[in-house]
Amino acid sequence: MHISQLIAAQAVSGVINGRNLSLTLPQALAKFPKATLQQKAVAQDLSYNALRFYGEAVAYLKALASKPIADEAVRSLLIVALAQLLHGSDDDFTVVNQAVTAAEYSKKAWAKGLVNAVLRNFLRQKESFSPKILADESARFSYPKWWINKLRSQYPSQWQQILETGNQHPPMTLRVNVRKTKVKDYLQTLAESGIAARHLGFEAVILEKPLPVEKIPGFNEGLVSVQDYGAQLAAHLLKLSKGARVLDACAAPGGKTCHLMELYDVQLTAMDSDATRLQRVEENLKRLGLQAELKAGQAEKAREYWPTDPVDNQSKARFDFILADVPCSASGIVRRHVDMKWLRREQDIVLFAQQQSAILQQLWQILAKGGKLLYVTCSIFDEENRAQIEDFLQKTPDAILQPIILDDDNKSNFNITDGQLIPSPQHDGLFYALLQKRASV
Repeated sequence: MHISQLIAAQAVSGVINGRNLSLTLPQALAKFPKATLQQKAVAQDLSYNALRFYGEAVAYLKALASKPIADEAVRSLLIVALAQLLHGSDDDFTVVNQAVTAAEYSKKAWAKGLVNAVLRNFLRQKESFSPKILADESARFSYPKWWINKLRSQYPSQWQQILETGNQHPPMTLRVNVRKTKVKDYLQTLAESGIAARHLGFEAVILEKPLPVEKIPGFNEGLVSVQDYGAQLAAHLLKLSKGARVLDACAAPGGKTCHLMELYDVQLTAMDSDATRLQRVEENLKRLGLQAELKAGQAEKAREYWPTDPVDNQSKARFDFILADVPCSASGIVRRHVDMKWLRREQDIVLFAQQQSAILQQLWQILAKGGKLLYVTCSIFDEENRAQIEDFLQKTPDAILQPIILDDDNKSNFNITDGQLIPSPQHDGLFYALLQKRASV
């Protein structure tokens, strides 16, 4: 386990220094080329656990250490171990013993004694420290203070539930490709493979226990994809007409693009600003047996790619439907991206809102009269969601906000208010606003 702890400590350190876990974890793993697959898997779990409960672990470390620990590697190792002791399943003796071995492995003679002293002191004094530590909300919930305050202000009756859900392990939900199989048939396939699962609604099947994709029956053959139930709502809200021209404006990695193509016979263009990420869209389409036009480009410059006609001010290649799954804070999917809690700054929300506004204004210009645009974020912050749409409607006289209507079979599964999905055990926290352009003004 000490190898896994060392890898996790390096990954956590990278995040605290401002880099995404998706970058720092592979870099940390690369430093231990002889690590086994099991050690790598444990390292990933420890990294997520440490970042999920980073605020709490840091608070205990401050209380336990007589002075701040300047050595970042040792500090990160202690945070990983404290998070294990607080929320892990390994026995205390093993965690402490392995962390001491990890400190010894780092060839810092002084670190071994410090790690041993801090962790054993924690075990002795945890109960007496706990009330004071948990009185601090940043430690109790393991979120930055500004994040907690924003949710408390915007969700007076739900803020604690949202924070607590964000610290849980996310569900693993599949989307059945109805072009290749039926939901009931795929559920039977899972049952025959000894995999417990149930149908949520639409094409969504939730697994009782997460699995690596290579162990999911039919994944490589394109029978299913991994996609959150809340994210699967997008394709059903758009209700595309046959042959329609459709733009998925911020498409990568392609989950919503592929879902639209599985359900509808349309002419779809998938655009993304990152050409490398656009390759993932192509790979997903190929695996599922689907085709769409791919275009590298920035949604906030959409009119440059599809210029408007100077006579009628409409795009010569206007779209009947546009899906705008815009860049955002990712605050609604923080349980999947635990590093976001510590990478985001409050001022980032303002910058995201400005970018989202620019994207909306550009995409609106290439939407046909009578056409529909579905605005989507994976955020729970009002500035990116309802406030964004209210501002857009005030500035855009030909825009109409359409109601979000769910059928009875799915309505009970979603915790949704005015387009905002509140994170739940069944789905992530996404926001939806369906806008229609007036046929005439």
